[in-house]
Amino acid sequence: MKAFIQTFGCQMNKLDTALVSCALKEAGFVLTESIKDANAVLINTCSVRQHAEQRVLSHLGHIKHIKKARPDLVVGVIGCMAQRLGSELLKHEVVDIVCGPMQLPRISQLLEASLREKGQNLAITEKIRQQDEVQNQALEQFESIYGIESKDVPGQAFVRVMRGCNNFCTYCVVPYVRGPEVCRSPTAIMEQIKKLANTGVKQVTLLGQRVNGYKYKAGDKTYCLADLLDIASQIRGIERIKFVTSYPAEQFFDQILDIMAASPKVCNYLHMPSQSGSDKILSAMNRHYTARQYLALLDRARAAVPDIAIAGDFIVGFPGETEQDFQATVELVKKAKYKNCFIFKYSPRPGTTADKKLTDTVPANVKQQRNIELLTVQEKISDKLSRRFLGKKVSVLVEGLSKKPYINTDKNGSKPQLVGRTAEDWIVVFNGPMSLAGEFAQVEIKRTSPLTLFGELTN
Repeated sequence: MKAFIQTFGCQMNKLDTALVSCALKEAGFVLTESIKDANAVLINTCSVRQHAEQRVLSHLGHIKHIKKARPDLVVGVIGCMAQRLGSELLKHEVVDIVCGPMQLPRISQLLEASLREKGQNLAITEKIRQQDEVQNQALEQFESIYGIESKDVPGQAFVRVMRGCNNFCTYCVVPYVRGPEVCRSPTAIMEQIKKLANTGVKQVTLLGQRVNGYKYKAGDKTYCLADLLDIASQIRGIERIKFVTSYPAEQFFDQILDIMAASPKVCNYLHMPSQSGSDKILSAMNRHYTARQYLALLDRARAAVPDIAIAGDFIVGFPGETEQDFQATVELVKKAKYKNCFIFKYSPRPGTTADKKLTDTVPANVKQQRNIELLTVQEKISDKLSRRFLGKKVSVLVEGLSKKPYINTDKNGSKPQLVGRTAEDWIVVFNGPMSLAGEFAQVEIKRTSPLTLFGELTN
């Protein structure tokens, strides 16, 4: 049997897809790159924004035409949208399986059952906010057995250090689809990283919804993220360690910066969303800091690690956001001097506090205008920062072929256009042999754009 997996969403979803892929292979499935060759299709979904769910529904509409010609095709929806909508998704004419993130260890059996019996199967967690030790053990075993390097990016892998979230930001659906916060044991995390290093992985990215809040008590010792970074940096074969996503908080912040400054393997990169520059909006979002406190954290990060690259996230058009509130966000972005930031228009998420208690007051055209304005402000900052690399040599971990035709390949094709990233997460495009995928390369930067560095291979 052949299976095709389509992934939408964040790094957590990419990791879940990698785990599911490995589990399916062990169960005897062959993964295919084309839906046309598949007996089963899995769509790994995101619920963070309405647009993400609309993309999934559009994809299901496309599959409907395929399934008319091939009625035996089994279609499964997994991930956050599956947990949020549950049995509602089974009403869609093409959907056979609905499986939430907490139920992924069952996916092989669910798929086999639907293929064998041609029936529908639902696997979601009814009481998502309750701790379930049996379920946690199943997830831990699933993670430990099937944690592998990224199929798409050789030499790199994601490692989850914690599941779920307890922050309850008023706009966010994650606590309701991924459950309560659970930190994995340092032993399990390190065993997984060692296994990855033995397969040739050079870079690991530690994942958590608020990864810098990692806390695990073992005997008299309480481990934090800084401890994980320190221990992982001592594993032979691992050359780079990143972590995402950080929540702006005092706890463990200085310890994390200290290990980043001390270890050449811990990347000088911090993704720490602010979401707004207005204290009024931050309060309405249930973010437990002010704009001033947030900027003070960035100052401390730059004092400890002078060449640190910082990325942020923002939501524009949150309920009640006035023009004055938005301009406070613009000012914060200017002061923060992000390498890049991700900017989203607010969309109500069913079940969240903002959806229940706040009216979506900002018109769509105003959200769009603010989105464009903030992107323009950030683009100027990113452009200025990227220009500092002109004429410099950077170390790049090569990911593979570039998906965008920035540079023409040479005529004989022996040096196609490749893409890689620096330790500070700058995207670098250059020509070189495909044999470099998964390896480090030295590249001299000849040209820059706000988000990309263009260079020539020097080694």
